Amino acid sequence: MYDGGKIITGLIIGVILLSFPFWYNLGKAAKFPEPKLTPKAKQAGQCVETKVYMKAHHMQLLNKWRDDVVRKGYRLYVGLNGKMFKMSLQNECLKCHSNKQEFCDKCHNFVDVKPYCWECHIEPKEAKGGK
Repeated sequence: MYDGGKIITGLIIGVILLSFPFWYNLGKAAKFPEPKLTPKAKQAGQCVETKVYMKAHHMQLLNKWRDDVVRKGYRLYVGLNGKMFKMSLQNECLKCHSNKQEFCDKCHNFVDVKPYCWECHIEPKEAKGGK
């Protein structure tokens, strides 16, 4: 093997170049997007549950609401703080979270989730200028 040194050197350089992105980003995680709230949401000061709970379990809550409203006829939800809310995506949640692009889509796109909410509900229309 006359060119063994050149081959081994080329292989080492190739492995280093191919693995560079992994070593460069080692320990760095992509920052989870922070959804933007409307001024009305900031003014209300609270959601139906805590922020931590809603981030982790909002879809389970919405599915439970759907089942309770459609199948059982229940219309009111009592949050952990004792406050009552209407079980309604359109008339409760979208009052404060009306900007779908800035609130819903940011996180859903980040985690590559395609929720089926808008198959039945009317998708909120964003105001021109991002307001």
